Amino acid sequence: MNLRKLYFLTGVLGGIIFSACSTKKDTFVNRNWHALNTKYNVLYNGNNAFDIGREELNVAYVDNYWELLPVERLQVKDEIKLDSEDNNPNFEIAEEKATKAIQKHSMDIADEERNPQTDESFLLLGKARYFDQRYIPALEAFNYILKKYVESDKLNEATIWREKTHIRLSYEELALKNLKRLLKYERLKDQEYADAHAMMAQAYINLNFPDSALQELKIASAYTEKNEERGRYYFIIGQLFNELGLKDSANYAFDKIIDLNRKSPRGYMINAHLKKIQNTELTEANKAEILEYLTDLEENRENRPFLDKINHEIANYYLELNNDSMAIVYYNKSLRATINSEPLNALNYEYLAEYYFDINSYKTSGNYFDSVLPNLPENTK
Repeated sequence: MNLRKLYFLTGVLGGIIFSACSTKKDTFVNRNWHALNTKYNVLYNGNNAFDIGREELNVAYVDNYWELLPVERLQVKDEIKLDSEDNNPNFEIAEEKATKAIQKHSMDIADEERNPQTDESFLLLGKARYFDQRYIPALEAFNYILKKYVESDKLNEATIWREKTHIRLSYEELALKNLKRLLKYERLKDQEYADAHAMMAQAYINLNFPDSALQELKIASAYTEKNEERGRYYFIIGQLFNELGLKDSANYAFDKIIDLNRKSPRGYMINAHLKKIQNTELTEANKAEILEYLTDLEENRENRPFLDKINHEIANYYLELNNDSMAIVYYNKSLRATINSEPLNALNYEYLAEYYFDINSYKTSGNYFDSVLPNLPENTK
């Protein structure tokens, strides 16, 4: 009797599970079955792969502090990438999982999506394509969310990602128009508000409107919940003020980065210190204070990864005081400490080449000029 009951219960349970697997039945069991499978199985694995891929990009990316930093830390190729070209395996996995979630768990019944996780699947799909630099397919995913899931709580996020993609495709005016509409008519979370203004800042930078970019970055830095972003936004604000010739305002922004201390990546703080020194006119009254400032940076053990830049700045200090021998010592120390920094290598070699040229040591000067060339981008002046 007990065995017959077990068979019966097993059959009933199997029938319920089989029925729940259907994506064509709009029942409580079906909706929750597919929503839970999407969220805690397929999307969970897809998001993990996406996070690993994103972290790999962050580790591999090296900021060029000699130029205006981009708002988003992402190494971008000049040409538009096709679907089949050199894709990051982690983003491929994320895209595969997002696609599986859509194909196997979407419940499009009577032209209405009944699985509340499907919009998140499309969002992951678009983000994976975006960071793999396949912007046209990414745009398709974000646009689908905006057209199909009009009641989704992801609409604002999808809009911001769509406009990020438009900016990558050089449609800055369109991105600005859509972001302004979003800010005017929608209620955004603080981080979404910060992201929208940060993307507007990048659009204005691309269009060469630094004043407008400054205002957007000030808002973004005030509302972002991420100190890493806040430090980056402050640094770009300082760079923009420097471009406008407003050194005091630039130094105020750099001070804000220094005040963040360990809350923000140390690279921003060290470069903020160095930018402040570059913005300060060297005089008889302050030369001892500036040397002490630079020496403290040099001797701090936590600053070892940045000794190439610190030694270069100390060399510039001595050069300005016409102490050529000490300048040469520190340019060479900077070269020995430099790791994968072609712009800094080029500057160090150039200063050394010019010094030896000025003292008529042309052979040595020529050797240093030869070392400058491999560290410069091709086809530049």
